[in-house]
Amino acid sequence: MNMADKLVTIAKFADSSQASLAQQLLADFGIKSVLAGQNASNVYSGLSAVAETELQTFESQAQKAHRILESRKEQEN
Repeated sequence: MNMADKLVTIAKFADSSQASLAQQLLADFGIKSVLAGQNASNVYSGLSAVAETELQTFESQAQKAHRILESRKEQEN
């Protein structure tokens, strides 16, 4: 991560609790991330088109984060 790194969205969730679980998974691997839109998702629950929660990380860590999330999806299926 460098000072010029920008945040990029790596996943979107209709359920903010699922977004929080994904954020914790990334933290377990040492990847810092933030949730954008979480408050709107809580207020407008059930309206996923209006209130998605975005999981964002630094651009330099995005590829690794995406692989971790995809690996978890594969394990769940």
